[in-house]
Amino acid sequence: MVTKIMNDKIYDISIIGGGPAGMFAAYFARLRNLKVSLIESLPKLGGQPETLYAQKHIYDVAALPKISGTDLIKQLTEQLNLMNCDQYLKTSVSSIVRKDNLWELTTNHETIYTKAVIIAIGNGAFQPRRLTFDYDPTLESDQLNYFVNNLDDFAGKDVLVAGGGDSAVDWSIDLSHVAHHTSLIHRRNNYRAMESSVEKLNRSQVEQLNPYIIKGVNFNKSNSRKIDVTLKMIKSDETKVVTADKLLVNYGFVSDSKILNDWNVELQGPFIKVSQEMETNLPNVFAIGDIVTYPGKLQLIATAFAEGPIAVTKALRNLYPDKDFFQHSTSLFEK
Repeated sequence: MVTKIMNDKIYDISIIGGGPAGMFAAYFARLRNLKVSLIESLPKLGGQPETLYAQKHIYDVAALPKISGTDLIKQLTEQLNLMNCDQYLKTSVSSIVRKDNLWELTTNHETIYTKAVIIAIGNGAFQPRRLTFDYDPTLESDQLNYFVNNLDDFAGKDVLVAGGGDSAVDWSIDLSHVAHHTSLIHRRNNYRAMESSVEKLNRSQVEQLNPYIIKGVNFNKSNSRKIDVTLKMIKSDETKVVTADKLLVNYGFVSDSKILNDWNVELQGPFIKVSQEMETNLPNVFAIGDIVTYPGKLQLIATAFAEGPIAVTKALRNLYPDKDFFQHSTSLFEK
């Protein structure tokens, strides 16, 4: 049975994943005057740099000595908006099925038809490791945080940071420059962070609360804008309550790439196996970024930025072998 779909509803390339790799691949495909859709499960584009380390500096992007996650995504968005593409936010792809010469993408909103697919889902769907005990969920509207989206939200506040890895140590140091008082809670006396970061921590004004674990978080009874955090010392019955304005939990993140099994792409461990032209085992389905593996693969944003154009170029050659899409970007943009 032939699938009947209006041509204006068929994309040349649909990119699953709106992080840096997916955003730049979409821009590059539009630069080639292709009809492109960019599909992102979160409410906004940006992926991990925007969601997990918005205020942290990134050092591996060419021509940029350093740039924060937020600023990187802001510039990628500005670049993408120059060419425009259809964006599907809050949209999750549940299945990828071959229908004649098209791919049918079933999502939680609608069905998308496309000639080629680029998978750019990073490390999969990720969520922070949350506190293991029950607490009032309304705390997450302000007082309890798992991400830092804006340092100004912590300015002049009494802040508690929980965790012992690089993120927790680095955030406690950064927040101490804007907060009224910053404390770091860790279950051990030793940290899992880089030695240079621990040295900075020891020289900073951050109060170190070790070795404690968090046993409870509640609204302060006399001031509902504050919270009481109950701490228990490891291997002891000693407890104490610390009052603060905000608690930032940095216990790490868990990712889930199980959906790849339903998409029938060939995996090598948790990663998608691709060729040197970013091809998967499925026709005209490509993959780029942190989710892929191949000999010599580097998990860098700089590498992902290169993989997008490689995938788009191979898709173009497959879809339109008689067309010349391979002019210099300067002449393409002028057109």
